[in-house]
Amino acid sequence: MPEIAETAAEAVSAVHSGATVLLGGFGNAGQPMELIDALLDSEATDLTVVNNNAGQADAGLALLIKERRVKKIICSFPRQADSRHFDEAYRAGEIELELVPQGNLAERMRAAGAGIGAFYTPTAYGTALAEGKETREINDRNYVLEYALPGDVALIKALYADETGNLVYRKTARNFGPVMAAAAAHTVVQVEELLPAGALAPEAVVTPGLFVDTVTVIGTDSGTAAAKEHHPALRSQGSKTTTAAEGA
Repeated sequence: MPEIAETAAEAVSAVHSGATVLLGGFGNAGQPMELIDALLDSEATDLTVVNNNAGQADAGLALLIKERRVKKIICSFPRQADSRHFDEAYRAGEIELELVPQGNLAERMRAAGAGIGAFYTPTAYGTALAEGKETREINDRNYVLEYALPGDVALIKALYADETGNLVYRKTARNFGPVMAAAAAHTVVQVEELLPAGALAPEAVVTPGLFVDTVTVIGTDSGTAAAKEHHPALRSQGSKTTTAAEGA
């Protein structure tokens, strides 16, 4: 059973200085903004952050970089039109960048969650990103060895959690959340609603509670009562567990 944190500040108390933080979000979509705000209010610094990009505008991850709380960023898309805080820190030599192709980034975290130490991939072979890495020819194709990418803590966002930690996500907000939850030693999730055990349809669960350590509820206006009543992830009232024999 996961711990239910009353506040975002309590939820991020597991993040210590020097930690590797797997931070959910595809751009700002699905980024756990309230958890990041709480992290900004904490004393944690010298963080290594893994994310799809290096922050946008003046929100979320970008503010962590602006405040120089991030010593290293591991991402796929560090620069874009509104990545000014990363640009400034990088040009000043105040942040380290490890650039990883997006598919490799996802697979490195997936490997960590699956207990796989490393894997071979053709992606980036023959480019600057493969310099210094082990390579091998397999069936007449060249591959680069990539190592698993675990985290000390994952901070992710989901739509629903039940009391046992099972998670359902909302559309694009899902992105890297499932692989990050599995790859981290401690997973913290902000959700819009916490439901009783059994309220989520089993086939709708994306991340099993096995991978969730802390849940905190941060409601939004995105889901009306009517919409939630008909959400496909929710079991209808009066439904019961179906046995294997009954479902056959």
